[in-house]
Amino acid sequence: MSGILYIISAPSGSGKSTLVNELRKFVSGLEFSISYTTRAPRGSEQNGREYYFISRQQFEEMIKGGEFLEYADVFGNYYGTAQSVLEHAARRGNDLLLDIDVQGERQVKGRIPDAVSIFVLPPSRTELESRLRKRSLSEQVNSEEVIRRRLDTARKEIENYPNYDYILVNDRLEQSVDRLQAIVLAQRLKRSGKPLSVAERQYLAGAEKSLKCNMEGQIRSILASFSS
Repeated sequence: MSGILYIISAPSGSGKSTLVNELRKFVSGLEFSISYTTRAPRGSEQNGREYYFISRQQFEEMIKGGEFLEYADVFGNYYGTAQSVLEHAARRGNDLLLDIDVQGERQVKGRIPDAVSIFVLPPSRTELESRLRKRSLSEQVNSEEVIRRRLDTARKEIENYPNYDYILVNDRLEQSVDRLQAIVLAQRLKRSGKPLSVAERQYLAGAEKSLKCNMEGQIRSILASFSS
């Protein structure tokens, strides 16, 4: 693949989808990979927009055919990224953004080590619970069991943060979009090898704030909120 592969992961309810949608309004040449899943559509989701919704049998046939770059079984449903998305983006000379979970990130990084991984976190457990409850209402799935399960899963997923290059705490949307844009553009500038303007150096400085090594204190605070 000639372009840059970006991986973005987040616990359910962290606002990742909104960030990605906003990012794509401002950054050109960035394709978004639509994953395959065996779960049923939720709310207003449409086939081919949020996911490709297929049967378990179809998914397992794709596994046997070696068609997935990565896949995982999450709560009894398969999720996966087709190999073909890499080829399509490369042919068009575009970068590619994968929206995948922590299991998928490990699989992709193992195969493509120079992929850029970004982990989106909620500012606290309290804020995540509030977002999950709002989502449950919109999806008409008012289940305490589902919310508790997602919170427990979020805590376990956040513990995987050391595997990621960048950590983005999604507190205020506009600021988070700016930081995500800075990460994407900074990686392009680094790999271009060209001399950078003052404005371009600002993107690098903005991205550096989100490097994992510069986020350790905030991450520990978020993890502590899940233990309290």
